Amino acid sequence: MPSIILVYPKWNKIPEQTEFHLPPHGPVCVAAAIPEKYSVTFIDENVDELDFSASVDVVLLSMMLTCQLPRGREIADKFRSLGVPVIAGGISTMLHAEEVATFVDSIFLGEAEDGRLAGVLEDLENERLAPKYDYFHDFPPIESVGPARRSILNQERYVYRGVRMVDLVHASRGCRFNCFPCATAYLGGRQFRPRPIEQVVAEIEGIDNNRLFLVDNSLAQDKKWVMELFEALKPLKKKWISHPILDEEDVIAKAAEAGCWYVYQAVFDTSDVIRERVKRLKDHGIGVEAAVLLGTDNQDADYIKRLVDFLLEIDVDMSEFSILTPFPHTPVTATYEKEGRILHRDWSRYTTAEVVYQPKNMSPETLQEMYAYAWREFYRDVPQSLRMARLFTDLVRKEMADGTYQSPKLSGDRKWLKN
Repeated sequence: MPSIILVYPKWNKIPEQTEFHLPPHGPVCVAAAIPEKYSVTFIDENVDELDFSASVDVVLLSMMLTCQLPRGREIADKFRSLGVPVIAGGISTMLHAEEVATFVDSIFLGEAEDGRLAGVLEDLENERLAPKYDYFHDFPPIESVGPARRSILNQERYVYRGVRMVDLVHASRGCRFNCFPCATAYLGGRQFRPRPIEQVVAEIEGIDNNRLFLVDNSLAQDKKWVMELFEALKPLKKKWISHPILDEEDVIAKAAEAGCWYVYQAVFDTSDVIRERVKRLKDHGIGVEAAVLLGTDNQDADYIKRLVDFLLEIDVDMSEFSILTPFPHTPVTATYEKEGRILHRDWSRYTTAEVVYQPKNMSPETLQEMYAYAWREFYRDVPQSLRMARLFTDLVRKEMADGTYQSPKLSGDRKWLKN
């Protein structure tokens, strides 16, 4: 049986963030597209050790983040020096296709379903591997997207203080929005591509975890579909988190009924629009984590200070601060390139925790200081670890109250209830 090692390279984590690890979604989708005749070993280098001496026929590099590229190159160089072919795919491969092609045997651009990855592996077996397989924006039928292959994951690795983390699942692909710092429109097209709801429900029913993360780009693209999805999720009694939900009272109410307990909400100003949006979510018992981008052209140091004060005032549960980063193929990058504002292309530092461009209204050093200020001041009175403990305590209590709590196979959730 031909053997495959599927590798998700490690990267340096944001030092200000409490370290925990979610099971990566890209690799389990890739694994689902690998025919059964292959044996597959998955290595998430963030939690597993990669053994370069292992006997293997091909290495698949699944890279999501720009900052994974340097490690991806090291892995490819080592295996190729041992005579093992390396094929790379994933978001960062698509964003950096020309560069990645210089250090692997083949790059795969696009989505792997509908027999496409299987065809690549067949070419490899028949010694006709092409240097590039370009399915960019040639999307497979959305109906061909089946359940992810989560059996490759070592679930023991994905816990936080004894609490099992969420499993990731997606109900749609594509995004009709084109936000200035985001590459989603470039990667997945601007056409919203919802999966058949019955397929989504079937996949979720098969996940042995009561806690999920709907990783769709946005649940604000099609109200009718979203309402149908939430209605279908309600009987499953799963608890889930997501990116922003359509900000309408009936949609948020339906989401809460369907098990939504936490939302990542972009906070881009101190307006009443944001204030009311957060209030609506919290009024329905949904926790809110503010996703805050620092360094946009309308910000200076005083603006960032006011923004942090605003977050504390509206009582979001958590905040994650990121420095605007000009990733390839985003609208903001095109602008900064024209203006000569990008400082370097050291991809290992493109983590969203370092300033890699010239801000408009402050120096790079001042923005770096304000990034540290935002993390420090928001969590000054209630530390990040305590805020996370409160959230998980609330979740476990909700699960026990409505009968959906799963006795942990990994470690003890009940310790949270003692806090």
